[in-house]
Amino acid sequence: MTMRLRRRPEGRPRRRRPAERRLRRRLRRLLLPLCVPLILSAGSGPGPAPATAAPRMEAPRTEAAPASRLPAADAPSGLAGAVDALVRRQLDEYRIPGASVVVLERGRPALTRGYGVADAAAGTPVDPRRTGFFLASDAKLFTAVAVLQQIERGRLDLTADVNRYLTAFQVEDTYPGHPVTVRDLLTHTAGFDNNIIGRAVTRPEDVRPLGESLAAHQPRRVRPPGEVASYDNYGVALAGHLVETVTDTPFATYLERSVLRPLGMTRTSFAQPHSPTIAAHLARGHRPDGEGQRVQDGQYGDWSPTGAGAVSTAADMGRLLGALLDGGGPVLTARSAEALMTRQFGNDHRLPGLGYILEERVRGGQRLLVKDGDLPGFHGNLALLPDRDAAVYVVYNGDGEDGSAAYAGQQVVDRFADHFGTAAGARRPVSRADVTPYEGEYRSTRTSSSELTRVSALIGSVRVTAGEGATLTTTGLSRDPGVRERHWVQLSPGLFQEKGGQDRIAFRGGRLSVASDASVSYERLPWYLSPVLHQQVLLGSLAFLALQVLTLPVLAFVRRRSPGTPPGARAAGLLLWATGALITTAVVCFLLLSADPNALNRTIIVGDSPLLRAVPALTGVALATTGAMIVCTVLSWRRRWWTLTGRLHYTCGTLAAVVFLGVAALYRLVA
Repeated sequence: MTMRLRRRPEGRPRRRRPAERRLRRRLRRLLLPLCVPLILSAGSGPGPAPATAAPRMEAPRTEAAPASRLPAADAPSGLAGAVDALVRRQLDEYRIPGASVVVLERGRPALTRGYGVADAAAGTPVDPRRTGFFLASDAKLFTAVAVLQQIERGRLDLTADVNRYLTAFQVEDTYPGHPVTVRDLLTHTAGFDNNIIGRAVTRPEDVRPLGESLAAHQPRRVRPPGEVASYDNYGVALAGHLVETVTDTPFATYLERSVLRPLGMTRTSFAQPHSPTIAAHLARGHRPDGEGQRVQDGQYGDWSPTGAGAVSTAADMGRLLGALLDGGGPVLTARSAEALMTRQFGNDHRLPGLGYILEERVRGGQRLLVKDGDLPGFHGNLALLPDRDAAVYVVYNGDGEDGSAAYAGQQVVDRFADHFGTAAGARRPVSRADVTPYEGEYRSTRTSSSELTRVSALIGSVRVTAGEGATLTTTGLSRDPGVRERHWVQLSPGLFQEKGGQDRIAFRGGRLSVASDASVSYERLPWYLSPVLHQQVLLGSLAFLALQVLTLPVLAFVRRRSPGTPPGARAAGLLLWATGALITTAVVCFLLLSADPNALNRTIIVGDSPLLRAVPALTGVALATTGAMIVCTVLSWRRRWWTLTGRLHYTCGTLAAVVFLGVAALYRLVA
């Protein structure tokens, strides 16, 4: 959680007073392990067939420029200049080692440039033509292109049940009569649970075949298909496997033959391991570590259609974006390219929706198609503006301070859109309809229902509160790490515009949708599932149990010679101490696991930290000892082991353990 110090105009990069910001960062690194308990106590409130036309591309200018300012004669102007200046500031301000950018205007490259270093230790400059950056989820665009190619060739049908094409395994028929279709996979509406722990590896040699991995790690279907768009890595990986199945060709090989080679993308690869040429010029991912940078791994994995192991350069990405602006170039027909960028689904008809993989976004009166991607140490954003024949792609090889690189690309896209944006139109009417029905806490549909990452809902829910004049305030609904609260004015019943901004939110059927994030929705929670309530319950029960861990040994020492204490009573006391110690240790392990958010992201997707196993293991043992405590509680009252005060004290200890483990189990923290 990042504290909001001051609200800044949308799209403007965060500025700092260097000495003050450095001091605050050092203090945060020292105090972060202490902050999570405070969070738990306070919460967020009180209590496509190929065409023959070639893409309109020119050989781009390639420069490996340092992050410092170029000579004035070499500095670009216009849109290219604005993007160039912004990226330079970001690298300095957010402590990101390097970046690579391509900007297209009139369908042609206006800027292709590298910034900073590809490897902080070696000091290798970024070359936008040769330096490969991991694509992360931006690679899903290639998967959409490959699927649309098979649609046009008649090998796949958008409306067909995916089980029609699968041979090695089948998707579970959780909702009879409602099969998952190919279209569902491309619009994030298949309804699979979001399971990501352990889906990445640190070495490409450890990657397993795509189909084998999908069969072994098929998640539950948690909602009927076509109901809600909720970002779905498994669904996109399955779409890539369909291409493998109907072409009888490994996914990486298919892309090389049918997408990359026709586009001349010689520095792009989905193969794992990479070829020697690509591997020799591969950027390394980083995260800030003290005054330096630490290398991040975990960019490889079985699900390459989602972005695992996929690598490209800014210049190569310019070729892909140019082809899409040019009606598909040599890889898609105009009809398929149009379908890719046409709205196919939306969580609310009043807000932007999704094309195939690409998401709609509106800024300055302009309709953009966007995609972003994040892996440990790598963060990229791309945007297409078809009506202006323009596009941008930016990628960074560092997480940045406080994970700022995940938002830096959005700032570049905003600056890109603002260059073409129109002035604000006539003021929209304001509705005074009652907004109190929208108050409450909401949980993201991306929240896992079956693995430990569900705990993110405990400290990452969205709170909506009503204000005067039919206004709303939301907490936890900003992509900007520097903004915690946002304020909204009602335009019409259930539709709101951000004060001083361009974003919108809408409410319908107990769900909250956001204009700036079409691939997720938020579901309203009943009061008894309130994360704030759960935080308070967890903290209270934990405090009681931790106190027993500290005091029971002292009491045992004082009473060591007291006669007449039944053996059963001594065993019961030991059980109370052991349960408190197990739960307290599990909490300490969780705090250690979550102390560095950048490191945590890597730990989650690689899944190699002993702490990931220690937390549920400790609480699992505590569950067993708590069961024994329940038995001892009953016996203590029947056999009058202690005084009335002692029996009440033990009963409270048992209730504290039961309550803590019960709430923890809701967030999959108990084995």
